[in-house]
Amino acid sequence: MKPRTSSGVELKTALAALAISALWGGNVVALKVGLGTFPPFWSAFWRMLCGLPVLALWARILGAPLKPAKGEWKWLIVLGTVFAVQISILNFGVNFTSAAYAVVLMNSNPIFTNLVAHFFVPGDKLSRIRALGLTIAFAGICFAYLGEPDARLASRPLLGNALATLTAMVFGMRMVFTQRLIQRIEPLRVIFWQIAFSTPCFLVAGALLEEPLRGPLHAAPVVAILYQGVIVAGGCFVVWVKLLRKTPPGVLSVFAFPTPIFGVIASAFIFSEKLAPELMVSVLAVAAGILVVTLEASRRRPTESKVEADIPAAIR
Repeated sequence: MKPRTSSGVELKTALAALAISALWGGNVVALKVGLGTFPPFWSAFWRMLCGLPVLALWARILGAPLKPAKGEWKWLIVLGTVFAVQISILNFGVNFTSAAYAVVLMNSNPIFTNLVAHFFVPGDKLSRIRALGLTIAFAGICFAYLGEPDARLASRPLLGNALATLTAMVFGMRMVFTQRLIQRIEPLRVIFWQIAFSTPCFLVAGALLEEPLRGPLHAAPVVAILYQGVIVAGGCFVVWVKLLRKTPPGVLSVFAFPTPIFGVIASAFIFSEKLAPELMVSVLAVAAGILVVTLEASRRRPTESKVEADIPAAIR
């Protein structure tokens, strides 16, 4: 008999899901490393350019058609535009604040996803338990603003924190829109084209507004870009989809809630970042609130569509 967790999930599946959560948490930290050499728009461009071949290869292996059908183009272009805006805000936010603060604020996105879904998705109204979880997570966001990011890593902390929070808001709106699209469009095609449409946007913005490099080119920023593009945008998505084949998405998504915790740990390790008590309270509150929301949703919708669980791997 294969070892299982208390939730009935195979142990190796749980460990794989936690590993992906840790990789997601490291995404913002890698972004901060890359920003030392690549300006925000160029950083986004190289990340997306690295991720596209992985997704295209995975689509070929699965036999999933990437060519949009008639009537899909306009919605995919809209999604790609919103995606480009969200990633741009994220990159500038991380540029101005520390990775630890950015990862906590960015990963508060379930708050805004649930709020948008409450008003725009039929049958997805907030329950009292979910409202409690969102309140706890939102309190964590507010508490983060009381702390001071490490001055070495945050040139304009208040602006950076505000942009990271705004990223979470746009992410929440985009998630709901993506969930609606994916009901009628192949999920892999949705993810591939939102990245494909945004890539030239970043290239044009970078060419017009930024220098290609802002610092010396060496191994660390290159590895950081490859991490974001190949491992997170490509590899994590592939593994997550494989896990979904044998695990209900509502159950699997529970293992994603520690993402901000992993991100804070990674930032402290990579940058030797001093973590203020306010940030530690914030990350615990955000993670706890997300866990409450996720567990409630898992119990309420045990047979839900795979949308909520499979998209985040490619778009964080």
